[in-house]
Amino acid sequence: MQRAEVGKNLTFTALPGDANNYNGDTMIVPSDKSYKQTKKMKLGKATMKPEFRELAEWIDQTYRVKTLNIIYETIDHGERSRLEIHVESHANYRKLFGRKFYNSNPETEAAIIEKFKQTLRGKALKNICLTEKIFTFYAAFEPIAQDEANMNIPKEKIEELKKSINNKDLWEISRFFSKTTFFVFTDKQLKKYEKSKARKEWANQYFDLLEPYNEFGYFKREKFSIALDSKENFDNNYKSSWYYYYH
Repeated sequence: MQRAEVGKNLTFTALPGDANNYNGDTMIVPSDKSYKQTKKMKLGKATMKPEFRELAEWIDQTYRVKTLNIIYETIDHGERSRLEIHVESHANYRKLFGRKFYNSNPETEAAIIEKFKQTLRGKALKNICLTEKIFTFYAAFEPIAQDEANMNIPKEKIEELKKSINNKDLWEISRFFSKTTFFVFTDKQLKKYEKSKARKEWANQYFDLLEPYNEFGYFKREKFSIALDSKENFDNNYKSSWYYYYH
């Protein structure tokens, strides 16, 4: 399963040969069960399973990351297992996965799996069945929480903002996960607004809408920005289709 990156916000591990195993249990989008579980932990409403705490502490100390949750489950009819590690940020994720987009760091994976097995030795655990084949899956919580925050803004609030801006050059405000794009009508207008004061004002007004849903404070006003594009580009190069535009 592979998710493309949009700017710095959309990230998750590509799993070679594992695309058919995604069933919503891994943490990729806000609706995933494992995201909801990890969110409860982040909010202090749940805790990590005791059998994973030693591994989490070792990962944090070894790789200088912050592990929020660890999930272990067998797949492929019990033939192999997935060790899913949820860290807080995209930077944490890169420390574990590595800089290559398609292939994770094999040395890091081997070390984590070995440490995982080591932490379980001598313990009687009914809910864990170790398989010969184990692979790691890394996921960053922060980007998904940002996706959730942005998509939680009601559509009517977006429309109200568009009306309040009251600019005849503004065609549409569109969201895709954590990314927000303001569309003007023409490419000529796009060039006009790219470095304009209006763009900064629009970003600030949009952040006012976003802030009530910015539950963990991951969005920062001083770093927040909006993308700009034109209806002319949307029509001519994407056949006026949101599907083509975002995919």
